[in-house]
Amino acid sequence: MNFARSLVVVALVMASGCSRQPPASSESAAAPAAASAPAEGSAGQLFVTNERSGDLSVVDLATERVVATVPLGKRPRGIRVSPDHTLLYVALSGSPIAGPGVDEKTLPPPDKQADGIGIVDVKTRKLLKILPGGSDPEQLAVSADGKWLFVANEDVAQASVVDAADGKTLYAVKVGGEPEGVNLRPDGKVVYVTSEEDGEVFAIDAITPKLITKFAVGPRPRSTAFLPDSSRAYVTSENGGSIAVVDAMTHRVLSTIQLTGELIRPMGVVVSEDGKFLFVSTGRGKRLVVIDTATNQPTASIEVGDRPWGLAVSPDGARAYTANGPSNDVSIVDLATRAVKARIKVGEGPWGVALIQ
Repeated sequence: MNFARSLVVVALVMASGCSRQPPASSESAAAPAAASAPAEGSAGQLFVTNERSGDLSVVDLATERVVATVPLGKRPRGIRVSPDHTLLYVALSGSPIAGPGVDEKTLPPPDKQADGIGIVDVKTRKLLKILPGGSDPEQLAVSADGKWLFVANEDVAQASVVDAADGKTLYAVKVGGEPEGVNLRPDGKVVYVTSEEDGEVFAIDAITPKLITKFAVGPRPRSTAFLPDSSRAYVTSENGGSIAVVDAMTHRVLSTIQLTGELIRPMGVVVSEDGKFLFVSTGRGKRLVVIDTATNQPTASIEVGDRPWGLAVSPDGARAYTANGPSNDVSIVDLATRAVKARIKVGEGPWGVALIQ
């Protein structure tokens, strides 16, 4: 499985299967089979970072309930899965939460000792350790071989390349103000980092690493997603209500998809595993928008919950999962019927999601 798939099988980003049962006796074979509850983990697990409660909710998708809560630290936000699906990497930040319109000068000073990258064991659901990850980590990506972490350091306008084993910062690349979205091109050669403040995307060589170029997109870019063949990228613009369509080889904007609707604020973005559809969470717009990548036109708009941000899509394209911050829950969306199948309470301020199947 390539790295792009791990972001969605993700997320995004994968490993648990049904429990093996002993052979049936002849007596049980003759009787009608008794109904049984699905085995935990048989449908996969959803991992949800809760920014305000400082923990990780583990949702069993077979039973659609939270089966574990893992304390992490301050402000867990971005979450990624290791290529072998055994570890979760979570960006932690000691900087105080500053919502829209908040004067940051009125906030308490940041707790720099709380900054780091939490590593969670998927099997045991335990926090193993916290690595240094530079100042104020917000989102991150994992190299194709799992050895490096690419981290957006929001308050210092920097992207750090961190050794995933010991947390040592190997490289630091200057980017634009308030870097946020971090994503690795599926071929493993380029990383995109969005700059909210500058309205630009910074393309970084993932091998060297060094800055290749930067290019302008819509105002306040949040997240990026790539087609599986690495040919095209999509960048959400929260304040523009739009998505930039980018040639991911030449790093040039090809066109812009303008979304319509009340308070539509494109946030998270994920491409389906087959590359045919783009899924966009819209924040205050409360909706999940589905876009056909052949035409770059929206085909569905589904109300999912309050201010959806973090987003994952199942490998078979049957389900989508959104983190709804203000209502402290995640929505499970049936993409065939275009309806919310369930809403599951998690921790306080769910932010990011990662799916393992």
